[in-house]
Formats: sequence, C-alpha cells, structure tokens
Amino acid sequence: MIQSAKRLETVQEYYFSKKLREVNGLIAEGKPIINMGIGSPDMAPAKEVLEALTTSLTDPKAHQYQSYVGLPELRKAIADFYKRHFKVDVEYNTEILPLLGSKEGIMHISMAFLNEGDEVLIPNPGYPTYTSVTKLVGGVPNYYDLREENDWLPDIEALEAQDLSKVKLMWLNYPHMPTGAKGNLEMFKKLVSFAKRNDILLVNDNPYSFVLNTDQISILNIEGAKDVALELNSLSKTFNMAGWRIGFVLGSQEHIQAVIKVKSNMDSGMFYSLQKGAVKALELSNDWYDRINEQYQKRRELIYELADRLDCEYDRNAVGMFVWAKVPDHVESVEAFIDEVLYNQSIFITPGSIFGSNGDRFIRFSLCVPEDKIKEAINRF
Repeated sequence: MIQSAKRLETVQEYYFSKKLREVNGLIAEGKPIINMGIGSPDMAPAKEVLEALTTSLTDPKAHQYQSYVGLPELRKAIADFYKRHFKVDVEYNTEILPLLGSKEGIMHISMAFLNEGDEVLIPNPGYPTYTSVTKLVGGVPNYYDLREENDWLPDIEALEAQDLSKVKLMWLNYPHMPTGAKGNLEMFKKLVSFAKRNDILLVNDNPYSFVLNTDQISILNIEGAKDVALELNSLSKTFNMAGWRIGFVLGSQEHIQAVIKVKSNMDSGMFYSLQKGAVKALELSNDWYDRINEQYQKRRELIYELADRLDCEYDRNAVGMFVWAKVPDHVESVEAFIDEVLYNQSIFITPGSIFGSNGDRFIRFSLCVPEDKIKEAINRF
C-alpha cells in the first residue's frame, strides 16, 4: 500500500461527501428522504443560456483547447455585470480571471499567496473549504469569531488586538454562508483599512449576492480596495448553473497575474460552450432575478413554518439560499437532533457545527427544495 501524502492527515473528508453516503444508503433502503442539506439549485438555468450553449457546440473552435484566461467576451460580460449590478469598475483584460468554479479559486489563491506556516484568518462559522485548503497548502488556520450578538460581522477591534505578524490572508464571505448576514459597505471600509495596516490580503467570497437580496455590494466598492483585496463570485447560485462550474476572481492586475501562474499549470481552459452560456447568463435582465427570488421567497416562508414546528429561532432579515436557525434550549446535542429528524422523519438538515464552534447551537435548511417537498416535510411533524 503506497502511503498517502502527509498533507492529507491535516484534513477530513468533506462533511457532505461522507454524510450523503449515509443518506443515499437510506434512500436505497426505500426511505422517503427529503434532502434539505445542500445548496444545489434545483431549478433550471434560463432558456436563453441553454440555447447559447447548445448552438455554440457546432462552432469550429468549440472543441479546441481554450485560453487560460477565458474568452474576451466572457471577461467583458463579467466586467459589464459588475458595473451594472455592483457599481464596480474592473478592466476586463487584466483584472478578471474566469475559474472552473469559485471553489477552484479558493485553492488557486491560497497556492498563489501562502507560504508554509503563514496564518490565515478564517470566519467561525464559515465555509469549511477555507480551512481544508489552508491546511493542504501548509498554512495555519486562525479563526475569528462571528457572533449572533454582533450580527455575524467581524469584530475588527478584537482582530487588531491579537498578534497578526504571521497572518497573510483573510477570508470574508458576505452575504454570509451559513448565517445569511448581509454585511455592509462600512464593514468593508473598516476591513480594507485593517488589511492595509497589517499587510493582509482580503478575499471576499461573494456567490450569494442575488438570492433573496436586492442590495448588491462588493468589497471592491471601497476606494483603494484593489490594493489589498480580491473578490470571488460564481454563476452557480445566481443562475442555477452549479454543475457548470463557472466562477471568477476580480482584483488588481498584479494579484490576478499571481493567480494565473497557478491556474495555467492546473487546467487547460474552460469548455468553449460553457463560456458562451455564461456570457448569456451575465446579460440577463432583472426579470430573471425577480422570477427566481419569487420562488425562493415562497420556499423560505414554508421553511420558516417548518422551523417553527421544530421550535427554532431565525432571522427574517437574513438573505441567501439557506435559513439559519437556532435550536431550542432543551436540545442537548444538535447532531443527535439532526439524526433523530433524519431517521424518524426522513428529513436531512445540516448541523451548524460543521461550519465552526460558533454554529454549535444552529441548524441550516437549504431552499433548494420544491415547495411540495417542503410541505410534505412540514406534514411529517
């Protein structure tokens, strides 16, 4: 048996990879499982997007290797999209890099900027991939608290009070997953100043801006942010294109060039027709967002009803693709509570603990479930 690399000893298998084997096993046994765990959009992309993809398949260039930096028309569409919705100006030739999903960007950015032993500020609660990627590249996770009483926003004074001499990078994620906290420009302004004082690269992971949210903001709205910040975004949640694996990173030419050095050694470009579909998605009118959010709004109201059945508390001002809910005080173990619901009511809900210790008393419901299935889940209680 060939021994695996020592770096694998620093990480665990992704929670959903492991838990879904258990869920799929129950389904194989005939259990009527309703999966409310994962934020995988179940609605279709826009018709125009699918047509753009399919009609481009016969283009002579479609099946060749593609540019490492994507089609010029894709980069231009991303720049126009950010100008139109975020009021952010980016140079499409030098300050945008398309990615094979923003999750790829987390690895590429980490590889581009972190040396072994560098510390990384990671939100607690937060996306688990920030931690696993940091460990895989030899970085050291340094968790910063996000707390309900502070609206799940960073406490910059607390951050400034600690030793930051080894910190190289800080992950942000607003609108925030899993809590749904929106963030605001004043927070970004303070964070940019904080990063400049401490020579830290900020990366805002921003895939939830349009889901049940009408106020699109970017860390790049802040003057001088490009000196110390990158922003990741994705078509997965906004346009129901999760399986297409299309994301992008925005930032200064110098920072983008560093990421290109990594990416150009990792893949040979994005499939041409996917890029053509992505261009069309980025050009969609506001009617698209209104239609999708109308569906998510109906689902969210039903999820609130389900959360009420479980005596959970939640914030109606939160945004995004999930409902983040606090379990009642009488629940001693959230994991046991989750398993009880899974095995007795055949409903899979995500425990908040997988996002960090500050999520220990919470659970997360996905809105990527049809209305009839949510109603069925409610009736099981």
